[in-house]
Amino acid sequence: MIMLFVQGHWDYCYWNYLRFLVGTVLLLGFFTKRAQFPFSSWLPVAMAAPTPVSALVHSSTLVTAGLYLLFRFYWFLGDGVLLISSLVGLWTLCLASLAGSFEWDSKKIVAYSTLSQLGLMCVFFGWGLVGFGFYHLLIHALFKALMFICVGYCIY
Repeated sequence: MIMLFVQGHWDYCYWNYLRFLVGTVLLLGFFTKRAQFPFSSWLPVAMAAPTPVSALVHSSTLVTAGLYLLFRFYWFLGDGVLLISSLVGLWTLCLASLAGSFEWDSKKIVAYSTLSQLGLMCVFFGWGLVGFGFYHLLIHALFKALMFICVGYCIY
């Protein structure tokens, strides 16, 4: 991968197996960057911190950076990788929605809401609706800022 980045392009990956392997490794890296299913336990715990700290952690695009990278590398990823992204996104969507339904802490509810919305964006991405998923990412950022204001007012 370092050689491909030094060259400045991905033209050496024209074999389907190598493309699937590199795409899967990239997808795993994107999953660790955003709060996707196997790596999603840190977000509700980080939101349990004091409010200024949790707002900084949450709003500093830590959770959406991996999704943005997924949108940027869409042209490179194959159909198998898109299927994996869609299935893991659907699993994250279901688990985060269920966990958020049984939570009482308002900051953790905001964290589970973010996880479920990121899962929904991954499902859109896996279905090939990249423009719609990116639009949902922008609308999610606006909605989440308003939700932080409302939760902060209620906590205050």
